[in-house]
Amino acid sequence: MLHTILEKRQLSHDLERGQSVYYFKVTAPEIARNRKAGQFIIFQIDRDLGERVPLTIADANAEEGWIAIVFQTVGATTLKLSQLEVGDEIPVLLGPLGSPTHIEKIGTVVCVGGGIGVAPMHPIVQAHKKAGNKVIAIIGARSKDLVIFEDEMRAIADEVIVVTDDGSYGRKGLVTDPLKELCEGKDGHAMPNEVVAIGPPIMMKFCVATAKPFGVPITVSLNTIMIDGTGMCGGCRVSVGGETKFVCVDGPEFDGYKVDFDNMMTRMGAFRAREQEEYHKCRIGLDAKAGA
Repeated sequence: MLHTILEKRQLSHDLERGQSVYYFKVTAPEIARNRKAGQFIIFQIDRDLGERVPLTIADANAEEGWIAIVFQTVGATTLKLSQLEVGDEIPVLLGPLGSPTHIEKIGTVVCVGGGIGVAPMHPIVQAHKKAGNKVIAIIGARSKDLVIFEDEMRAIADEVIVVTDDGSYGRKGLVTDPLKELCEGKDGHAMPNEVVAIGPPIMMKFCVATAKPFGVPITVSLNTIMIDGTGMCGGCRVSVGGETKFVCVDGPEFDGYKVDFDNMMTRMGAFRAREQEEYHKCRIGLDAKAGA
């Protein structure tokens, strides 16, 4: 089954890094009917060849039969994906994969999203609100131009706090600043019953360090290198509580206190130079094609 692109939007563009973030709404009726918060898909641009890339499902509509994916152009495959337009088709879209987010009525949940991690946090906020929890969303970005999914979060969360590194929008600082204040119970807030964090590994690592002194449970969603999505290749393995886990089948969510972030970040950086090389080759090819 081919998956048709129904909507395409560019959410942000990072001039410093030359990367853009895109929103695609894609036909995927079976995935839309069966997905749960926290699960992801794997896509391929070419049916028989090419990289397999995991993306967390950012939204879905079971009745209309579509899912939404949000991605950043960090490598050749995501750059090629960004060149597709409405009406084009993605030949391979596998999912839903991974274990769903554990959702129950527990009280107050603080959901921390950094950068592109705000998009996959969206269905988790939806699910916690539906379960009857109070949800406070913290959105972090380097600058105002890179803030995404703010309107979507404000439509469902009880409170939204926006933080930018340079102070160009919302509060100046890091996501850990308001997280610490919430854990301290400042400004009339009750200590959260749970924290959920999605974003760059270093951000999640420091969210865990922030919550730890207060003993607040924290769940993190990992986005490691994946190949087959079934746990057979072992590419996505991480150390959790001293045990080897596979993000694609055991995760993507884990107890943040048990994740060995340093080991995970080392593994994730193993192919970064090759990824950048392939990205630039693809970019040069696309520019040459456009100028022909």
